[in-house]
Amino acid sequence: MPSYYNNIRPNLAGDFPQIDPTALIDPSAQIIGNVKIDKGVFVGPLTVIRADQRGPDEKVSPIHIGEEVNIQDGVIIHTDPGAPFVIGPKTSIAHGVTIHGPCNIAHECFIAIRASLYKVTLEEHVWIGHGAIVQKVTLHSFTMVPTGAVILERPETLGLRLVTDEERRYMEDAWVANSRLRMDYLELRDKAEALRSNINKKG
Repeated sequence: MPSYYNNIRPNLAGDFPQIDPTALIDPSAQIIGNVKIDKGVFVGPLTVIRADQRGPDEKVSPIHIGEEVNIQDGVIIHTDPGAPFVIGPKTSIAHGVTIHGPCNIAHECFIAIRASLYKVTLEEHVWIGHGAIVQKVTLHSFTMVPTGAVILERPETLGLRLVTDEERRYMEDAWVANSRLRMDYLELRDKAEALRSNINKKG
């Protein structure tokens, strides 16, 4: 990998991130260790995704980011020693979110600004509202966690409603907008690299 990607680096166990070439990683983001990023992923500025703590077998379990996941500015993703962490395809993670594993997040979930998740399982199409705190629970498909909610035990999940059709459209629109942003940045990056190559050839 070119030297100008010095924000993507191995952990102390020697695991190097595996990143699909169609993913876009902002130069200010930090991708460390046993991280697997699939095609079409966007990782915004100042995000940290770190897989570096060894489990009982002395191995570091991967943090796996599925296809076309959108991860915005200032997100922190980490996990317990040797604990798995999966984010499913087309999930959107907004600005300032913190997620600590082990976690299993299914496809097309929406995690809003400054939400905090700890040791959770989210089935598909779950909405986590702005500033919500969710830990050590499983949320079933299409569950809506409202803004500012604190969900710490299973009984607290029972009163949650389902995502509405309007909210589902919002989730889809947010993902589409950020997917387009990734493509715009990739186009800009390709132009910059072509220009750099031309300058080097002339030099």
